[in-house]
This record gives sequence, C-alpha cells and structure tokens, in this order.
Amino acid sequence: MVKPNDLSRSRVALEEDSTLIAVIEMSLGSWLVAGRIPGVDRNPLRKQDPDPDTLLIRLHQWRDEAVRAGHPIIRIAVAFEAGRDGFWLARWLLARGIEAYVIHPTSIPVKRDHRRAKTDRLDTALLIRAFVGWLRGEADHCSMAAVPTLEEEDRKRPNREHQTLSGEKTRIINRVKGALVRLGIRTFNPKLRNAVDRLDQLRSPEGVPIPPNTLAELRRDLARLRFVAEQAKAIEKARLDELRQAPPSGPHAMVRLLAQIVGVGIETADMLVNEVLCRGLRDRRAVRRYAGITGSPEESGAKRREKGLAKAGNSRVRRGMLQLAWRWLMFQKGSVLAQWYWVRTENAPPRTRKTMIVALARKLLIALWRYTTNGEIPSGAVLHRAR
Repeated sequence: MVKPNDLSRSRVALEEDSTLIAVIEMSLGSWLVAGRIPGVDRNPLRKQDPDPDTLLIRLHQWRDEAVRAGHPIIRIAVAFEAGRDGFWLARWLLARGIEAYVIHPTSIPVKRDHRRAKTDRLDTALLIRAFVGWLRGEADHCSMAAVPTLEEEDRKRPNREHQTLSGEKTRIINRVKGALVRLGIRTFNPKLRNAVDRLDQLRSPEGVPIPPNTLAELRRDLARLRFVAEQAKAIEKARLDELRQAPPSGPHAMVRLLAQIVGVGIETADMLVNEVLCRGLRDRRAVRRYAGITGSPEESGAKRREKGLAKAGNSRVRRGMLQLAWRWLMFQKGSVLAQWYWVRTENAPPRTRKTMIVALARKLLIALWRYTTNGEIPSGAVLHRAR
C-alpha cells in the first residue's frame, strides 16, 4: 500500500507508449538532456545551454517526433538530481504542464569499483534507468524530493543567514584573539562595547603597545564584527515582528508552539519548523532519517560495526538537535527523556554519554514532531507560563 507523502514510487501507472521520458544532467555551464521517445528506436542525447526555454522547445520537438511515429503523447515526465540549481526548474516545468521530479542523489545506485568511468553520458544513463523504474512503481528504486514552493524556500533564508552570521562572528573573534595572543595579550574581550577604545591601552608583556599594522587590522576586524552583529540583531528583530503579526496558523504558529517549551528558543524553533517539521513527513522514521541522526551500520558476514551518524540528512537539523539535546538536559531535568538519558549514563564513561546524546536528540526530535502535529506535549516537559 502506498503511504501518504511516499515519494519512493510513482502513484500513476506508466503507459510507455504515450509517455515521453527525459532526464537532465545539470552543471553550471551546460545541461545534458537524455530522453526516451515512444515509437523511436534511438535514445536521443543532447547537450545545450542551461536555458529552460531551449529545454521546452526540445521536449516539444521530441513529442512531435513521437506523434509522427504513431504514438500520441499524453504525458511528459522530466527528472533531474537535486543539487545547486535547487527546485526552480521543477516549478517552472510544472507551471507549463510538464511533470517534473527531483531525484535524491543518494538514491541513485553506482558501481562500487575503486576505479570506474564517470561521465555525464554515463550519469544520464543511470538517471534514466532509475527514473523509469520509479515511474513503473518499483519499490525503493529511487526516491524523489518534495518540491517546495518559493514561499517555503524563502522562509528558510533568515535562519540560514543568521547561522552564517553567527559563524562569521565566531571566526572574527577567534582571529582577533589569535592576533593578540601572538603578542602575549590574553585578557582582551572583542565582544565588549568599548573594545575598539581599549586597543590603545593594551600593552604586551614586554611593555610595548600593539604595532601599527596589527592595530589597524584589529580595528578593521572589530568594525566588521560590529557590522555583522548589527545584521544578526536586525534579522532577530524582523523575525519577532513577523511572528507577532502572523496569523495563528501555519508555520508561524508551529514556531510559537515550540517556543513555549522551556529551553527551546525562537532561533531553534524557527530552524526546526522551516527545515523539517513543516515538510509533512509521513512517519517518525522519515523524520529522523531526514534529520541525519540515524546510524550507519556496516554488517557483512561476521563483521559488525557502527560507522557513526549517516551524513545523508539535513546537517543544519542534525547540529541543531545535538545542541538542543544538551540544553534539554539543563532546562528539562524532570522530563521523561532527560531521565531516560541519565539512567543509561549514570556510571558510564564520557564516550558513552556522547553516543547517548545522539539517541536523545533522535527521540527529542520525534517528540517535538508529535507535539507540533498532534499537540502531544513531551512527557514531563515544562512550558512557559501564558503571558
């Protein structure tokens, strides 16, 4: 039985005599388009500029060629791998009446030889083989990514920009501290408001001031740090204003619901909602798999070992959930999940605690998913008082 939101197989029966199938191997400078035309023996392969209008003209030419061969086309299906180009082409094709699908790259099987030929031509052959199997309804042949709307993609930008700015602040602070440590100065805090004014007062253990070139570099770094911090604050203020004005439904309502839990801030709630919780994933296995907090076992014969976290999921969700799991132990000590963690790590070595925090993050993500979808509050969790 096909599950809701199951993109591992096609729900529409494939009629190969009336379906034009095409795949695209996309790169920055060109697209390689391969197709299967009903009634035509050859399998065309054309290289073109990355232009959607040219692609549409080519698809219509192949459709007319099938009609001349006695096979009227009632369905055109196009697929390409998820990558740098995102989902704009899928939305563009769908708006013009063409079925467009985005394939998860990890679901395309490749040869496991150490040395194997890899060209765009061979890649398109693998793509079209996987796509045809998916259209035929073969189970687990390949998986498709859900195509988000432009509004859904745009909602992710503030949080992702804020994460980038936070990383930039950390890099600038480390660079300033590193420059001063080379001079023997270890007590300077770049995050202070008067940090720029204090630079002239600093002295090395030798009793000399900061050299002029280093001083000029530090001033520029602190000015950049101040600018980045102001941009981050502007994003935070805009997010709060948007949450206050948003209707009590949809993703914004989910963000407010998550932020009611003690220990879950607006930043984390916004990231979880827009990255994973509002995607309509079908079950808890899909949720934890998308977050990338499942294991990657290696079992062959008598060999049994765990290679660590799978890297196929969303890295932002994975990092955020691991950080939230540690905070959960601080702010939700009486919750069932926190007690579950402490019972299993009470006398365990530090390495076991780090391993179990991943299991806690996985359980916590599923609990938050149930909270936002069914209203089921995590057992023992403390909520903020209504204001």
